[in-house]
Amino acid sequence: MIRVLIADDQALVRTGFRLILSGEPTLEVVGEAGDGAEAARLAAELRPDVVLMDVRMPEVDGIEATRRIVVDETSPRVLVLTTFDLDDIVYDALRAGASGFLLKDAPEERLLTAIQVVAEGGSLFAPSVTRRLIDEFSRRAPTAPPPALAELTARELEVLRLVAQGLSNAEIAAHLFVSEHTVKTHVARILQKLDLRDRTQAVVLAYESGVVRPGAQ
Repeated sequence: MIRVLIADDQALVRTGFRLILSGEPTLEVVGEAGDGAEAARLAAELRPDVVLMDVRMPEVDGIEATRRIVVDETSPRVLVLTTFDLDDIVYDALRAGASGFLLKDAPEERLLTAIQVVAEGGSLFAPSVTRRLIDEFSRRAPTAPPPALAELTARELEVLRLVAQGLSNAEIAAHLFVSEHTVKTHVARILQKLDLRDRTQAVVLAYESGVVRPGAQ
């Protein structure tokens, strides 16, 4: 059972999400929050697996709430849902620790899939968000790569590049002609060596450090 906390300042929106999720036997809505401060408090109190996080909320917004919630690898996963598709929101949400970013007009099936993906430790982004993210990185000068990158093997570095290009474990396995289990092992070692929480942080690091350039294949 995946435990979900809904954070949105509009009661009707929260009700809509609750109705959608209540029809899924594998999901349980454990709480609702009307602002970011309440979302952070309830996340600490209820320990949900996934927080559906609105961005534009009074007092404490969704970005700051995400920053307060995601403190280590045991923290709830945050899936940002917003009506805004803006560069600064996407980038700031990722830096704050969000594991996924979807627009509120996404189909119900997409939302349910996203919750499942982030709950299992993956990352998921709307196509338009991915394009904006890549555009944002293309405008930024690469930062100095962390020394830990030198600890990666050639195959691990190759896997990191493929992860940063948005490929799933199954797609990476097919690309490299290895098993999906092998890919999962490589990803786990990459995260451990680079002291990263999840694939999202790995993607950010890969682009920011210049390991992957926007548009690279």
